[in-house]
Amino acid sequence: MDSYQGRAAVITGGASGIGFATAREFARRGARVMIADINEPALGDAVARLRADGADAYAVVCDVRELDDVVRLADEAFGRFGAVHVVFNNAGIAYAGSIAETTHEDWRFVIDVDLWGPIHGVEAFLPRLIAQQDDSHLVFTSSFAGLTPNIGLGPYCVAKYGVVALAETLSREVRANGIGVSVLCPMLVETDLIANTKRVRSDDYGPSGAADVETVHELASAPDDDSVLPVDDVARLTADAILANRLYVLPHRASRDSIRRRFERIDRTFDEQIAAGWDK
Repeated sequence: MDSYQGRAAVITGGASGIGFATAREFARRGARVMIADINEPALGDAVARLRADGADAYAVVCDVRELDDVVRLADEAFGRFGAVHVVFNNAGIAYAGSIAETTHEDWRFVIDVDLWGPIHGVEAFLPRLIAQQDDSHLVFTSSFAGLTPNIGLGPYCVAKYGVVALAETLSREVRANGIGVSVLCPMLVETDLIANTKRVRSDDYGPSGAADVETVHELASAPDDDSVLPVDDVARLTADAILANRLYVLPHRASRDSIRRRFERIDRTFDEQIAAGWDK
């Protein structure tokens, strides 16, 4: 893709935060947008705001945990636009708590939203993107926690690592189809993710064992940088990354050292094994 003008974009988790800001950025650059969210009142307000700014915008209530919902979203998008060029699998929740204290239902909740949600997006949209034979792009919101592990974010890291792996593998598999892939891995951004997490968790998961907002923020920031980026800045960087066909979208420079140290530790293991006599 070299432009958003006249293109169609679908964004899950689009009623607020990164999703809404990116929908607004796409629309500002000439795209038609369809935002999806589980929060129907917020979704209605969001699409009204987009239209008030002159955007060609539509809304669909969608729970990304349900494949049928995401398939219906794809039906609505292709029915409305004819073709879809950007699919932003952005909907997600936050979770903080030690692995030892994480209940089975906590695990299920985190993975249902943060990993199954993006997988459902691929299942519903990818075959149609391939069939339409036009340049398009799949985008995923992961996290800094999808690139480096952090004590107290175990279930969240597991899900977000999975999203990064999904994006990395897809980027290789669909390149020949003219489909680009990007994965957004931010640290702290000005969003209401924690409030949305509490709202989304349904009764069938039972009571949450997740930590409070302050704990989530503390664990999700770098040791020497707890800055919170404006959501509009992250939206602009994401929109630019799509046009540049950039796989990784890394808004926080503070994450660079931690990412580098992780891969240095992996590489150093080879030398340690050789020194210990491993010759295979």
